[in-house]
Amino acid sequence: MSEDTTDPGYVAEQTGVVVHTAVSAEPLEAHLADARAATATDAMGAVVTFEGTVRDHDGGAGVTALTYSHHPSAPETLARIAADTVAEHPEIRLWAEHRTGDLAIGDLAFLVVVAAAHRGPAFTAVAAFADAVKSQVPIWKEQELTDGTTDWVGL
Repeated sequence: MSEDTTDPGYVAEQTGVVVHTAVSAEPLEAHLADARAATATDAMGAVVTFEGTVRDHDGGAGVTALTYSHHPSAPETLARIAADTVAEHPEIRLWAEHRTGDLAIGDLAFLVVVAAAHRGPAFTAVAAFADAVKSQVPIWKEQELTDGTTDWVGL
């Protein structure tokens, strides 16, 4: 049995929306519930959340902490990628924010919430968006390594 994807007209009126984008020095953990509430509607049957967290290793080296910095164009670039993603996947609603500043292991560095009436478009869009942000937004991280050295990523 195949899934019926014929949706009422009001679904399309609620999708094709960039709900929010930002680059922020504020912790993102407190934004998760509000991001979900702003992005999901009663018409959305799928809410996919991507939480990019700081891990304790990179490229075989141990990491103790990191600092994200960004070019002044980063917020505009993030917003453009969000708009492009929504244009490519008009059946979604998208919320995204990237953290800057000093972060510890386990801190939330990148938060994306995508909602859609059906799971397929939500999963596809969140993956495409995260990949585009990683490759295009001018945000760099300086990692403090367990051996006492530092390493820059994304330059």
